[in-house]
Amino acid sequence: MKVIPYIESEGCIGCGICVEVCPNGVFVMSSDKAVVMYPELCNGCGICVENCPVDVITLKWTDL
Repeated sequence: MKVIPYIESEGCIGCGICVEVCPNGVFVMSSDKAVVMYPELCNGCGICVENCPVDVITLKWTDL
């Protein structure tokens, strides 16, 4: 089992903070929204969750 970030895309305001703060480059911006592009690179640190101003990022367990 591994932890990966999940973004509730409807609530994303496209600020790009998660892209900036993620130490592993998990996120990219696409069509003015943040997207989890490389979930396998996530180390589960939670920096993205802590810094999201609209609280739309959560960490979830997966079998990835």
